[in-house]
Amino acid sequence: MSDNSSSRIAEALKARVSAAAPGTRLPSTRSLVTDYRASPITIQSALRSLAAQGLIESRPGVGTFVRHRTELRPADYGWQSAALGPAPGALRPNPSAMRDVPNDVTAFNAGYPDRELLPGRLVRAALARAARSDAAVVRPPAAGLPELQAWFAQELGASSLPDVPAPVAADVVILPGSQSGLSSLFRALVGPGQPLLMESPTYWGAILAAASAGVRIIPIPSGPNGPDVSELARAFEETGARAFYAQPTFANPTGAHWTQNQGDRVLDMVRQHGAFLIEDDWAHDFGITAEPAPLAARDGSGHVVYLRSLTKSLSPSLRVAAVIARGPARERIMADRLAESMYVSGLLQAAAVDVVTQSGWQAHLRTLKNHLKSRRDLLLDSLRDLAPAARVAHVPAGGLNLWARLPDGTDMGRLVRDCEASGVVIADGAGWFPAEASAPFLRLNYAGPNPAAFPRAARVLGEALQRNDG
Repeated sequence: MSDNSSSRIAEALKARVSAAAPGTRLPSTRSLVTDYRASPITIQSALRSLAAQGLIESRPGVGTFVRHRTELRPADYGWQSAALGPAPGALRPNPSAMRDVPNDVTAFNAGYPDRELLPGRLVRAALARAARSDAAVVRPPAAGLPELQAWFAQELGASSLPDVPAPVAADVVILPGSQSGLSSLFRALVGPGQPLLMESPTYWGAILAAASAGVRIIPIPSGPNGPDVSELARAFEETGARAFYAQPTFANPTGAHWTQNQGDRVLDMVRQHGAFLIEDDWAHDFGITAEPAPLAARDGSGHVVYLRSLTKSLSPSLRVAAVIARGPARERIMADRLAESMYVSGLLQAAAVDVVTQSGWQAHLRTLKNHLKSRRDLLLDSLRDLAPAARVAHVPAGGLNLWARLPDGTDMGRLVRDCEASGVVIADGAGWFPAEASAPFLRLNYAGPNPAAFPRAARVLGEALQRNDG
């Protein structure tokens, strides 16, 4: 048993402890090392696991003993439902997108890029430098580190039209990730009970944030080129809404990329109705055959509130994002952020600005574009050859996902179970609709781990769809 892991030893000891009477003393660590032919570190790890489960207890200077166990009745939390009252809106978390899966499955449900697509070396070096700097011990300004504010402003300003005032650092508020930012924007700019126009389908996290903020979601049908402008106009007229949430660049989940003409029409409509466009530029760094062209760069009157995150681009552990807004809107957002979290970790901010100002960052983005294209095309080809019933009508010019239309009548629950039984985890597209889904869809992430498994996974999906149809 020389290669025993601590978990296997813990299971063996657990059986031993379960059969022993409370108060029984366990053999010494030295004896256990001999019994299980393991290192002292491995034995100690196994013992800590049992202690964490409340099965044993250590008495310094005496030894380790089987703990006395008492029978506990299941706790009854039913009283909380009455105390809390109705839930604030239709909170619909999408567990498939955030679900952790074993390494030996193909995870099409993933919401983040695989680690090999991240600038890991740059991130580790930046965190090490930040840990040695004052950022590790000094409270940052409430709106964010000035150098990070300036970087976000310069990034958007580089795309600004000549007659549009470029944003400045003071327009920027640093956020602990875009999800937190969405909640603030919906609370500050819309408010509980008020209408918020939202593309359908759209990012499930935005749907959740809107429900949590208590706003009333008004879905706007959206396709490969963006929202139906006539439906958008009708919704503005009928609801009096003062905000429209959208992802004009490589939308999640559809991959839609608005044309300049489409963007101008939406901007004109937003201005006409004295409203805000909340532009979520989540995929700014994930262009493949098109470059991002933020609508905020074409607006100098404060109608576009711009949100950009670095979390998916740098590392899931660096939850850093920014909102760029002008005028009273910016002040209200800032006030909400102060109430929510006061400030964002200076350590994470310092690491983020370190990475994006390194020469290696641009080199990484160039390499990333090629990797994403290869993965996207491999998955597309695999689906066309091995799962033709999953039709991808629109090839995205960027982003991380394919949006596949399935045959009418597909039993999505059965399809998900069948695929998972063969080692393929998929995400039911219904979670990306703020109202009822218009048809059965799948969101398939091509940036997840192990792209070499895409052909096999597509075959599993194709066979499951054939069985489903039968």
